Amino acid sequence: MTSRDAVLAAAAVATGLMAGLFFAFSVAVMPGLARTGDRTLVEAMQRINAAIQNGWFLLVFAGALLLGAAGAVLCVRDGARTVLPWVVAGTVCYLLVLVVTFAVSIPLNDRLDAAGPPGAMTDPAAVRERFEAAWVRWNLVRTLLCTGALGCLAWALVLSGRAGAAGS
Repeated sequence: MTSRDAVLAAAAVATGLMAGLFFAFSVAVMPGLARTGDRTLVEAMQRINAAIQNGWFLLVFAGALLLGAAGAVLCVRDGARTVLPWVVAGTVCYLLVLVVTFAVSIPLNDRLDAAGPPGAMTDPAAVRERFEAAWVRWNLVRTLLCTGALGCLAWALVLSGRAGAAGS
């Protein structure tokens, strides 16, 4: 396995972990919370948003982009012209995930947190209404983009392996 293949594999794994996280929220967490009361949803999301800010999450969240970019650089260095477009496409898709996260998801999470403790809210239904539908919709966008990024990186890895096998 070349260093390029190792970096592409790491990029695919990190991107896959993120795609899985977004997917789990899309198909299980948010549909489950949709069946709860307003205060429960608000409190659960506030706690999740606080808990997710940890080193492991940040390592994978940022690492996926950095590894994708490093993979692109290694493709250029190695002259891997058939692989490079797929790595770039995957990295751009993942970059768009970050754009959505910072432009939409984090501000929604911040507003939810600024609403205060659910037990002290006078109108948790209004807080939920300003949060839930938009967050769910944009998380689906992140899920699709991140899954697309994973597919591109996986295909790049396949092509890179074929190029390596052809050269041996």
